[in-house]
Amino acid sequence: MSSQHKNLSDFSTESLPNIQDKHFAVVVSEWNTEVTEALFQGCIGTLLAHGAKAEFIHRVQVPGSFELSLGAQKLAQKSEIDAVICLGCVIQGETRHFDFICDAVAKGITDVSLKYDKPVIFGVLTPNSQEQAMDRAGGKHGNKGDEAAITAIKMLAI
Repeated sequence: MSSQHKNLSDFSTESLPNIQDKHFAVVVSEWNTEVTEALFQGCIGTLLAHGAKAEFIHRVQVPGSFELSLGAQKLAQKSEIDAVICLGCVIQGETRHFDFICDAVAKGITDVSLKYDKPVIFGVLTPNSQEQAMDRAGGKHGNKGDEAAITAIKMLAI
């Protein structure tokens, strides 16, 4: 279901595992800061609301969404990190740059998750405009950061 028809902050919280002793790394792209900071606020708020300890949430900044994969890998290789959440925003432009970046980031994040056998969550918006991005970063379609946090929590139960 597309986010146009679903609020990203509506999700089932049934059977969530206890996460009070879990360590989360949140990798945040500096590109499109207004959007990524809103995603981070949603993410951290959701983690804290479901029992994560603030001191067990580690934030790392990377220059752009393309760098999320390497940032995630650096954190996923640490034994104390239980899950990594990647937050970014790539807005469609007039060139194919968007396609290359989005494909590389999706594959890179997936590869890191499989390599380290840990949840590495794709919390990257790929909207057509700044307005659509803000709608999904705390606006009328909820917050993808909330969804990314819940996904990380649920994946820890597997």
